[in-house]
Amino acid sequence: MAARRLLVAVATVLLSTVALAQTYPVKPIRMIVPYSPGGGADTSARIIAKRLSETLGQQVVVENRTGGGGSIGAEFVAKSAPDGYTMLFDASGIVINTAARKLPFDLTRDLTPVSLVVTAPMVLVAPPNAPYKTTGEFIQYAKGSANPVAIASSGAGSAQHFAAELLSANAGFPMLHVPYKGGAPAMTDVMGGQVSAYFANVASASGHIKGGKLRALGVTSAQRVATLPDVPTIAESGVAGYSVAEWNAVFVPARTPEPIVQRLATEIAAAVRQPEIRQSFEQLGLEPVGNTPEQFAGFVRDEIAKWAQLIKTNKIELQ
Repeated sequence: MAARRLLVAVATVLLSTVALAQTYPVKPIRMIVPYSPGGGADTSARIIAKRLSETLGQQVVVENRTGGGGSIGAEFVAKSAPDGYTMLFDASGIVINTAARKLPFDLTRDLTPVSLVVTAPMVLVAPPNAPYKTTGEFIQYAKGSANPVAIASSGAGSAQHFAAELLSANAGFPMLHVPYKGGAPAMTDVMGGQVSAYFANVASASGHIKGGKLRALGVTSAQRVATLPDVPTIAESGVAGYSVAEWNAVFVPARTPEPIVQRLATEIAAAVRQPEIRQSFEQLGLEPVGNTPEQFAGFVRDEIAKWAQLIKTNKIELQ
């Protein structure tokens, strides 16, 4: 009798889950962006939210919950009801912070990966009058410098910061990390020669590079980028295996029903394949992805492991 009741209970849960997925969504969905309005993640979120509103038949409302380097918004989603009506649109900093510091939530336990939406290669830039013109020359300059070279970032724990740490570790030269409160002031000081280099967003740096205000040394992606075809990758410049990219992706609270997770992933993948959506992202220097929850979960695990190893080896500490 007990076994029969258990089977009935399981069947009831399965049927209710299937029914939920078939009717989902029946009300507006919140897409939480844990960064300020107008930034890279916010811009990408609004592009994908507009398309999802059309395909899901319910409004997907972008809501900015800033603070804590992105952890406040991410914690809010992690502790939200697992019903598919609260999503997190986060950036690569979430895995770096997971690897580097204790957060008020556990990424792998409290959030379920849905889909990697876009990736954004960076470009290593230097002052226009710097005594180095390539990544190789920059590395030689750094190795021969009496003091560690100053490399700017948009903040401690950012993708730019860790791109620099990875280059320093892989190429074998000391560096001085100079964190700024955002990418714009960092890039301004590179143009002015106050710091030696900076890993800039390709989209934001391309105009300055073409205008001669910045010198491009190398891109961080595995392949060259279409908007800077003459700039070699850092890997092909002699740092074998080097590859770093910023990215934006969607997560939902853990225990969100699997059919809903799959539905969202399918809709995201379909959205980024739309020509107008793809064009919108590419104009921002972003590469559309739209993969499966399983593929994205594997990507997240690999990213955490990569940065955790770098942090351990280089004894990097974040406040």
